[in-house]
Amino acid sequence: MAGFAKLVPSARGLLVFEAAVRTGSFTAAAREFNVTQPSISRSIAQLEAHLGVGLFARGPAGLAPTAEARALYAAVSEAFEGIDGVIGTIRKNSGAKPVVTLSLSSSLATHWFVPRLGAFNTRFPNVDLRFELIPGVLRGPADNVDLATRILADDDTHYHHWPFCPEIIVPVCSPSYLSTHGQLVHAGNGEGHVLLHLTDAKEQWQDAWGSVADRKTSRAKWLEFSDYAVVLQGAMNGQGVALGWLSNVSTALLQGTLVPASDRQINTGRTHQLVAPRSRPLRPIVSDIAAWMIAEMQAELERLHPLLRPGTL
Repeated sequence: MAGFAKLVPSARGLLVFEAAVRTGSFTAAAREFNVTQPSISRSIAQLEAHLGVGLFARGPAGLAPTAEARALYAAVSEAFEGIDGVIGTIRKNSGAKPVVTLSLSSSLATHWFVPRLGAFNTRFPNVDLRFELIPGVLRGPADNVDLATRILADDDTHYHHWPFCPEIIVPVCSPSYLSTHGQLVHAGNGEGHVLLHLTDAKEQWQDAWGSVADRKTSRAKWLEFSDYAVVLQGAMNGQGVALGWLSNVSTALLQGTLVPASDRQINTGRTHQLVAPRSRPLRPIVSDIAAWMIAEMQAELERLHPLLRPGTL
């Protein structure tokens, strides 16, 4: 349509409008576009001013699309679905590889996924991966990726989610460090030991360390890093003891590059999950990758039973 550019202030405005109606929330639309909620509000206000009508009735129950908005949404969503179908057909016919974006902790990617890249490429030879890595505590929205690892409430309706690994913490070190320094006594003062820790989780997980982490009495040396992948790499290199989240250290424990540094094993009762945003269509390839990751982790957990205290898993 030659005059389409004159009908709306911007094509992006229609995209924002469609997301706002579909999700029923400016805040949810903002997460989808990775912008602030006021930015969404401004885009909608600009579209309303251009059209000369209100598109949302704002009341105590929240946002409700007006009759004009419902009519526009029906036309826009139908057009977007048609465009999506055509683009999908073009990609399929062109032989282009699907690209799947994963949001993982840097440690899970480094110490769990990367060792499996060969197996992944064998299972998914025509899939390209893009990693968005989180160096510290696993948090933040996952609306602009295909698949992520997070800890969510069971009633969170923003995502599809599948159990991936129970949150179990095992203090770990290298075999050479254990041989030289001996086991860490959590009720002691840590003299002679080096403790490796994630900076933004130090206070949150102090109980997992025990009294050895009490700075007033501890005689251990502390090394803190802002990237948990580096914490684990330091432990593998024999530089000290780290708290090991099982989902991140399972492969290293089985390979023997890490060993339990003490008898302490903590099951928090929480679960690391694979999640996919409901704000975008769940592609079959994403479901297949999630199933593959879960199967890989479950096989590894079964092999870890002899290393873990009974009842931990």
